Amino acid sequence: MDLGIAGRTALVCASSRGLGRGCATALAHAGARVIINGRDEPVLQRVAAEISADTGAEIIPVAVDVGTPKGRAALLAAAGEVDILVNNNAGPPPADFRALDHGQLLAGIEANMLVPIAMVQAVIDGMIDRRFGRIVNITSGSVRMPLPGLDLSSGARLGLTGFLAGVARQVAFANVTINNLLPGAFDTARIDALDAARAANAGISFREARAQREQGIPARRLGSPAEFGSACAFLCSVHAGYITGQSLLMDGGAFPGVV
Repeated sequence: MDLGIAGRTALVCASSRGLGRGCATALAHAGARVIINGRDEPVLQRVAAEISADTGAEIIPVAVDVGTPKGRAALLAAAGEVDILVNNNAGPPPADFRALDHGQLLAGIEANMLVPIAMVQAVIDGMIDRRFGRIVNITSGSVRMPLPGLDLSSGARLGLTGFLAGVARQVAFANVTINNLLPGAFDTARIDALDAARAANAGISFREARAQREQGIPARRLGSPAEFGSACAFLCSVHAGYITGQSLLMDGGAFPGVV
């Protein structure tokens, strides 16, 4: 399927690995010019070369911390007019909610709510003027099914979802959409770290911890960043202009709900 976004400019935050890289690669395959982002310059340059070789697309690496005003300014300057924004940022590490101090709470809200809102504020008016815009926020399946130890991540991402739900309705008239992708367990470094920690706490092997996780997923496997990226690319396509303000859960059926 031609997604109709060839030549569009896509800015994908935190895209040197994992789900962000999956989204960047899928958008590049669709013909977009993609600005990728990470904090490790050598890694980012390598990833840019790999995606470019794989897709033939123009890939612009910008090694900055999207969590800082200076970093966001550099990203936006490199991108120019942004047609597609994919918000992504690492979540806070697992912790008992009792142990979170005021500074940690603020840092989690900053990273997973305020930073993506700032990015939306920066690009939304240009999208409205050009009558095309696609914004996808990578949040978490824990927004639908809170997980112990990830309370701060769940709360901050739920705040982002609620904030942008109203914004999505304000800009839909201009062919600007805002949607959320909620990943469950995907084959990423974050899931590796969570399973390693669980294995250590339970006194079992990493392989056993991974098997336990997969047994709890109806699909009996982890998701792949590539299939996550394909869903992201569709939401950014010309075919998704009537989908806005929605949260798409991708978890292999793990959430035991009807809707």
